[in-house]
Parts: sequence; structure tokens; C-alpha cells
Amino acid sequence: MQQLFAVAALWLGLAVVSAVIAYHLRIAVALVEICVGVVVAAVATHYGWFDALGSQEEWLRFLASTGAVLLTFLAGAELDPLVVRTKLTEISVVGLIGFMAPFLGCAALAYWGLGWDLRASLLAGVALSTTSMAVVYAVMLETGFNRTEFGKGILGACFVNDLGTVIALGLLFSPFTYRTAVFIVGTAAVLIALPYVIRRLTHVYGHRTAAIRTKLVMVVLLGLGALAFWSGSEAVLPAYIAGMALAGSAAQDHHWIRRLRTLTVGFLTPFYFLRAGMLVSIGAIVAAPLVLLLLFAGKVGAKIFGLYPFIARFRRDRKERWYYTLMMSTGLTFGTISALYGLTNGIVSAEQYSYLVIVVIGTAVIPTLIASLAFVPRHLLPEREAPTMALPEEAPEQVLTAVHEELDLEIEEAEEAGEEG
Repeated sequence: MQQLFAVAALWLGLAVVSAVIAYHLRIAVALVEICVGVVVAAVATHYGWFDALGSQEEWLRFLASTGAVLLTFLAGAELDPLVVRTKLTEISVVGLIGFMAPFLGCAALAYWGLGWDLRASLLAGVALSTTSMAVVYAVMLETGFNRTEFGKGILGACFVNDLGTVIALGLLFSPFTYRTAVFIVGTAAVLIALPYVIRRLTHVYGHRTAAIRTKLVMVVLLGLGALAFWSGSEAVLPAYIAGMALAGSAAQDHHWIRRLRTLTVGFLTPFYFLRAGMLVSIGAIVAAPLVLLLLFAGKVGAKIFGLYPFIARFRRDRKERWYYTLMMSTGLTFGTISALYGLTNGIVSAEQYSYLVIVVIGTAVIPTLIASLAFVPRHLLPEREAPTMALPEEAPEQVLTAVHEELDLEIEEAEEAGEEG
């Protein structure tokens, strides 16, 4: 138990350092957490301390996976159904092109350029066709774009892109079995009933029983995640759809969503992003840089040349086009999942798996960094809400923090007393 607490303290300490660095560099904290993970893993490996980091511990992997599931759920919950309907053409076109261009391009590159066999090449195409819903949503959250039609359009296109990846992985490598049918039917039944159940719980218990909606959502997400693993799928897919199912009802309770977001981003996702960075092997990069550069260029190049002309039909501003394109060029969750699936089932070798994972994580960092530093469309950033109470003209951050904490406390006390509004 002592070691467990020590490892947890170390990882959360790294998350605090990442947050400070992200604040001063003015880039997304998720991106910094990945980079910090890379550096820490490289230093620990050099001194023979890598095992002490505990990145392969089951409890830590569970926290990281839960963070990815909840972050994906929140990304789905942020989608405005009205925006999705009005931008359906954009989301569908950008999402499908975002999947097809790198899938075909990277599969061809691996087969003819690197000499991989057909199954390994197709797996490479699948792994490198993804976007990273976790990274993109974290960036949208940091910038505030998650509250704009621009950001919601990007999130919708990411979902279509990753849905194509999941379907391709299943059709190419996972035979349709009765487990797949049970997963589809069970997920559909739960998600159809979920909005109604949440509304009833909110009406009857929402302001009387502590965090009952959060507990129910966690039950649903973890239950569907277990069903997804049993069927050979992944837990993040039903999580995203569950978020979309609640986007038009209970998820509009911004106070509840904010508290769930605090739990997710403040505690769980640092384990996910730091661990993703620690999977990068600097030694593998040094040993075969040309292979990595070719695969990286294949994915990002296919994304850019495939997507930019189509995004230009929907966005006129140059920064909007490049920011949109670079966000769609990221990869992490589904990419590493696909690569691990290939390794587990003997489709790719350990060496090929390492190349794919490193490239996937590289695409989580480099396109996001370029977009954050050079192409943020600041004219679309939402205005910050003005404070509702009078404060000193140059109030320090401590005063602002105290005010927010006091308001949160009053709201919680009102809920516990059965008051609404």
C-alpha cells in the first residue's frame, strides 16, 4: 500500500508540473502531460528506474482507461444536437475523408514502401487512420472551443473518423460473432433508455441525493465497457455514444457536467496522458528513424492533403482551415488500441507495434503543438463570462478562487436542502 500511494503521488505531482508548464506556454495541458511522460520515461530508463514508475500496474492502467472513457463521454455530451444536425454534411464529409485518406495511404506505404505483409499493412492503415478524441476534446476544453459551433464541428468529425476506424478494424480482423450481436443490441437498449432514466432520477433525486446521476453514469459506462471488452470491441466507443445520447437532456445541466469534468480532468486523465507518453521508446526512435519518419509523414501528409481541400469548402479563414486539419491529424486512443490489437493477435510483430505506437503518440503531440502555437483562430474563441459580483479592480487570483469556491459551496448546500435554481 505504501508503494501504491507513493506511485500515485509521483504521477499526480507530474500532473501538477504539467499544468504549470502548460499555463506558462499557453498550450493544452494534455499535450504537456504526454511530453512530460516521454521525458520522465527516458530519464527513468537511462538510470534503470523505469519499473519504479508503475506504468504497467493494473490499478494504474485501470485509472488511465477510466479517464479515457470519461473524457470520451464528456466529448460526446458536449455535442449540441442542433449543431450536429445543421453541420451533418460537414461532419460526415470531413470525418469520412479523415478516415479513408490515411487508411489507404498508410496501408499502401507499409505494403509497398516498407515491405510489410498485407495483414500488417492493413493494420497499420487502421491504426494510423484515427484522430484522438481524448486529445482533441482536451484541447477544445482548454481553449473554450467546446462551447462554439467550430469546436463542436471538429468533435463531430472526429467521432465519424474514429467510427470508421472501429468498423474497419472489426470487418478486417474481427469476425462477427454472437458476442458482437449481444454487444450491439445491449448497448442500443441501454442507450435508448438512458436519457429517460437520467431525467427521472434528476426529477426525483437530483437535488436530494449526493451525485446519483454521476454514479449511474459510471455504472453505465463501466458496464458497457465490460460488455465491449467481452465482445472484442473497445470501451470508449459506447462511452462516446452515451455522451451523445445525453447531450440534449441531462448533460445540459452545466453544473453537473462541470463537476464531472473536474473529477475527470483533475484526477483521471493525467494518468492516461502521462502513461501514453511513457509508452514512447526513445531507443526505438534512434534505432529506426527513417521508418518512423515515413509512417509519420504518411499519416499526417495523407490527412493534410486529403482533408484541407474539403475543409476549405466549409471554413473560409486560413487559420480555421489549418487548425481544423491539424486537429484531425492527431492520434492516440484508437491508434494505440488498434496497434495493441494487432500485436495481441499476431498481426504485427513487436517491432512493428513499437513503430506504430511511437508514430501514433507523435501525431498526438506534433500536430497539436503546431496548431496551438501557430493556427489558433482566436476570433472564434468564446468571450469569458464577466463576474457577477463586484471585486477589487486588481483582485488577486486567491480572491477569485475563494469567490468561486464560496459559490460552489452555496450551490451544493442548496441542493442538499432540496432547493432548486
